[in-house]
Amino acid sequence: MSPFARYRWFVLAGAVTLGFALVSALSRPGHAITAFADVLELALMGAAAGFALANGITKPGSEGRFWQLMAFGFSLWTFNQAAWTYHEILLRQQIPDPYFADIILFFHVVPLIAAAAWRPDQLKPEHGFQLSTLNFLMLLVWWMLLYAFIVFPHQYVAVNKDAYDKYYNGLYDLENLMLAVILAFAVWTSSGAWRRLYLNLAVASLTYSLSSNLLDTAVARGSYYTGSPYDLPLIASVSWFAATSITAREWHLEPSQAPGYGKWGAVASRLASLAILSLPILGLWTVLVDRSPAPSRLFRLFAVLIAMVTLGVFVFLRQYMQDQALIHLLEDSRRTYENEQRLQSHLVQREKLASLGNLVAGTAHEINHPLEAILGHSENLWSNQRLSGEQDSLVRKIVTQAQRTRDLVSDLLRFAQQSSAEKTMVDLSTLLNRGVQMLELQRHDSRIKVETAVEPNLPRVLGNANQLFQTVAQIVDNALDALEEAGGGSLQVSARRQGDEIVVQFSDTGPGIREPLRVFDPFYTTKPIGKGTGLGLSAAYGVVQDHKGQITCQNKPDGGALFILRLPVAAEAPEQALGAKA
Repeated sequence: MSPFARYRWFVLAGAVTLGFALVSALSRPGHAITAFADVLELALMGAAAGFALANGITKPGSEGRFWQLMAFGFSLWTFNQAAWTYHEILLRQQIPDPYFADIILFFHVVPLIAAAAWRPDQLKPEHGFQLSTLNFLMLLVWWMLLYAFIVFPHQYVAVNKDAYDKYYNGLYDLENLMLAVILAFAVWTSSGAWRRLYLNLAVASLTYSLSSNLLDTAVARGSYYTGSPYDLPLIASVSWFAATSITAREWHLEPSQAPGYGKWGAVASRLASLAILSLPILGLWTVLVDRSPAPSRLFRLFAVLIAMVTLGVFVFLRQYMQDQALIHLLEDSRRTYENEQRLQSHLVQREKLASLGNLVAGTAHEINHPLEAILGHSENLWSNQRLSGEQDSLVRKIVTQAQRTRDLVSDLLRFAQQSSAEKTMVDLSTLLNRGVQMLELQRHDSRIKVETAVEPNLPRVLGNANQLFQTVAQIVDNALDALEEAGGGSLQVSARRQGDEIVVQFSDTGPGIREPLRVFDPFYTTKPIGKGTGLGLSAAYGVVQDHKGQITCQNKPDGGALFILRLPVAAEAPEQALGAKA
């Protein structure tokens, strides 16, 4: 894109300004030049408001809020100009002084200051957005109080034209100076397209501030008329605002990190606090120093009282919001700490299982050979009919203990063999239903109630059906054991999709887990001797890790244990889902 095409709207703004300068220089004071200037200024202000509003509607997030505030300020400006146009063109009257539209003109700068101080070029937390909004509202109320306290008594309560013009112009110039300073600071602390935007707005603002001072001087000398060369800076500034608003639609405005946001947010908060502290000072000045007419003093006292009540409510809201932000921060810190602990325990558990698995594999094979010989010879001896009763009892014990040892060795080998098995598409809903039904039928305990709630159309996972079935069976079997020891209860098995994972929960009403952090440790068991080896859940943990999943356990606040199994959703394949084999 050529430079002319890129800056075509600024070129047009310059052409409009130059055209107005020529018309103003060649025209004499009269209704024609007044009408021309009023209509042109109204059109330019309306264009600036319209372009800013379009940006506020189409732009996302903080940038959209920035342009909405700008559009509000430009709209107030347009309303004031419309009132001027109505009086000077349609009524052909001089603008009264004081004039009600002066209030609109005064407050049109406040949304512009808010937009500049909003700093949409900086990334801010959500609670920062809320506190910034509240601080802005507090400063807005304080600024309204200043107008009501300083200007309004001379405007309507006890009319004094000279005092009104003096205080109004001084306060309005202070407003424009604040806007220019804030925009200049934004230029200094921003970068990229945002700096370009702030720079154009700052130049336009400074031009308007110059225009305001020139107009005030010309009015005081009696040499001003609408459409005179004194309006030239006003036309230039409004044209520049409009050109900036429409050209900014083509700029890539992206927010960035704001290392100094907390510091400047604190400054805004302190300014709001100073605004509150100034209220009693203004009240004391009114009572002790002010020599204005009694109606003006009474009006000022009521204005201070209303501002104190309003700002008091804002202070309460700000403290409440800060407390809520602190609570959320503490909760986030707690969750982060718990997640780090959980991750650390998973890493330790994984390394522990890997090293122990290598040790157990070699040891189990070495034990298995002599054990098979002991079991075979003892069974042959047991089948000998010439044994006495005492010998038969001893051989029976040898066989029983040898079989128990063989089962232990089998568990050790199964625990050690946690290498990746062949994986296919597995339907977890079918696997869960089969596993729960099989174990429930084996128990035949009417005191235990098992409920299954599986989400319809549950996606499949990529895994080994037999390994996942053994994992589910191990968790359910442990839960049923706990419920039997407790004299009954219920077990709820649920499965649902959560994002890109399948979440399976096993929730029972038993006595809970004595040491949840050790439940996946090898050889850890709370069952009586001879009933468990403490390797089942360790093997289940290894299976889940091999399937790129996660398994956790915890005690519920209302009692009972909760196991949570998470497995990633697999990309659908053309093969049919494979269920678990019983």
